Amino acid sequence: MESDLHLQQIIILLSCLELLWQEKNDYYASGNLTIYYNEEQLKKRDFCGPDFFVVLDTEKRPRKSWVVWGEQGKYPNVIVEILSDSTANIDRTKKKILYQNTFRTPNYFWFDPNTLEWQGFRLIEGQYQAISANEQGYLWSEELGLYLGIFDRKLRYFTVDGQLVPTPQEAELQQRQAKEQILLEKEQERQAKEQALLEKEQERQAKEQALLEKEQALLEKEQERQAKEKLAAKLRELGINPQTI
Repeated sequence: MESDLHLQQIIILLSCLELLWQEKNDYYASGNLTIYYNEEQLKKRDFCGPDFFVVLDTEKRPRKSWVVWGEQGKYPNVIVEILSDSTANIDRTKKKILYQNTFRTPNYFWFDPNTLEWQGFRLIEGQYQAISANEQGYLWSEELGLYLGIFDRKLRYFTVDGQLVPTPQEAELQQRQAKEQILLEKEQERQAKEQALLEKEQERQAKEQALLEKEQALLEKEQERQAKEKLAAKLRELGINPQTI
């Protein structure tokens, strides 16, 4: 029985890859889908359904199951099993041998969403060899061209330069925040222009005020001069020398 964590993890792996590869049409990714790899297995009803798998260089279209002999003999390039108490031992042993010897799947990973047990293998000369983690603890999948690693207790994809591949919800949030940031920057730019215009207008008004004050001072000085001349003329009419006063 799958737990909520089990199902959530499969959805994350599938939805993130579909978003990242939305322009690609030459791959198939699915979760909990039965893989039929020989007719004997079909007779025995010995079904194998990896929690998550990716097949490269194939047609991207809906399928009810993956039938190897009906898909040009193609097996998954990448398989991820989500460990649980009931499946962990099989995933580490029986399925690992199946994926190594029969499927010849180049990359096999398992992950426990409860304990965060996490391991990956690369098929080298017919044998699975453990993939060494990088400094961040991520494991490289040359098949996907991506790292896989734990983020916020979930198995996630990372780009070659270590950037987290977003879920559709995270991508939508990032796009919304980016749009909001653009709108904010435009508003700040508009306010800055308005402030610059306001300061320019204030500067113009200040210059006008200074000019008015200068003209007022000149007018007052001229009025004072005219008053003095008028007084001097009046004194001279009275026979008084203004310079003696």
